[in-house]
Amino acid sequence: MPFSHSRFDEQQVAQIILESLKKGKPVEIEGFGTFQPQYDGGFHFVALDAPRVFIGYATEDAESADQLYDQLLMAGFNPWMDRKNLKAGQNWPRLIEAAIGASDFFVGCMSKNSVRKRGGFQAEIRYALDIALRLPLEDTFIIPIRFDDCRLPSRIVRELQYIDFFPSWAEGLQHLTHAIQHQWVKRQP
Repeated sequence: MPFSHSRFDEQQVAQIILESLKKGKPVEIEGFGTFQPQYDGGFHFVALDAPRVFIGYATEDAESADQLYDQLLMAGFNPWMDRKNLKAGQNWPRLIEAAIGASDFFVGCMSKNSVRKRGGFQAEIRYALDIALRLPLEDTFIIPIRFDDCRLPSRIVRELQYIDFFPSWAEGLQHLTHAIQHQWVKRQP
């Protein structure tokens, strides 16, 4: 139901937003951004112009990917990952490709689990590499990160700089957020 200024004042709108966030529901304000609920009962605002970051990972690394998603959200980015963004009944292969294509950055979460595994993660990496071919050479699109001391695919090692999230997750996260912010600022007119 659209809001009519004569029916709601700012306090009432704020109350509706807070009630939705308490129920664990994000609140999107078109043209402005999204208020995201947090585990601690608080919320975080993601501006509409925040960098969109696709997180590709193997199912076995879901816990680490969830942590990365939450930390990127808290850093002011707009992360996307299947476990957080897909809804029941949606055509997930098509939506994942669309999400990768609409993203400003693709973070490929590499681990001993993901580099040996066949399936969805490998397809996501290949699709992201195809998208990167169409971008200006100086643009950073794919940012590989390593959750552990895994051996990276030769094409990744040959073409892209990666970030280690071990032995220090905090340092890896700092390098990742800095890389995204630096590239994002360079892209702005």
